[in-house]
Amino acid sequence: MTTPGSDTEIRLRPGAVSWREADGEVIALDLATSDYLGVNAAGRVLWTRIADGTTEPALVDALQQEFGIDRERAATDVAAFLADARTRGLLEG
Repeated sequence: MTTPGSDTEIRLRPGAVSWREADGEVIALDLATSDYLGVNAAGRVLWTRIADGTTEPALVDALQQEFGIDRERAATDVAAFLADARTRGLLEG
């Protein structure tokens, strides 16, 4: 597990999830539970960057740029998203 705000690369854990982006939405299937995962617009921004490999600070920057929100709110949203994805076992890093 990474320290919040660290520069450790975060990416999707291979074999944990099957996903695709269609019509601006992310459609994902948790392969361990067979649950479909839905994400909002912010989640789509985070998910696509995580799929390519990124860092927590880069995710915060991406939310700020995409939605014009302050850094504190972006950091809180990123932390919550990552915590949920880690709890589900979807991430490496």
